Amino acid sequence: QVQLVESGGGLVQPGGSLRLSCAASGFFFSSYAMTWYRQAPGKEREMVADITSGRGSTKYADSVKGRFTISRDNAKSTVDLQMNSLKPEDTAVYYCNTKYLWTDYWGQGTQVTVSS
Repeated sequence: QVQLVESGGGLVQPGGSLRLSCAASGFFFSSYAMTWYRQAPGKEREMVADITSGRGSTKYADSVKGRFTISRDNAKSTVDLQMNSLKPEDTAVYYCNTKYLWTDYWGQGTQVTVSS
């Protein structure tokens, strides 16, 4: 069974940093792209960052470019999201996602709150 478990969220002040981690199991992790999404109250879920399999090419939402970095460790089957220079607008539940055999899989999410 595909399982994704996010961790690392919390409360930080504007300008602070957090590192989120997603632990994956139940599939051949290194062969699949991984994506971080987030959803704020009253808003649609949005893609934040994506990393491909293989060499690990990355893509980012315009709102986080230059501040967030996605990375993966295929030996550990984890994908991380380093978040720097956090803004209140980054407050959301962050979810780890993969598309496996034409099916989307999601973790439970981890809350990130950016507030003074």
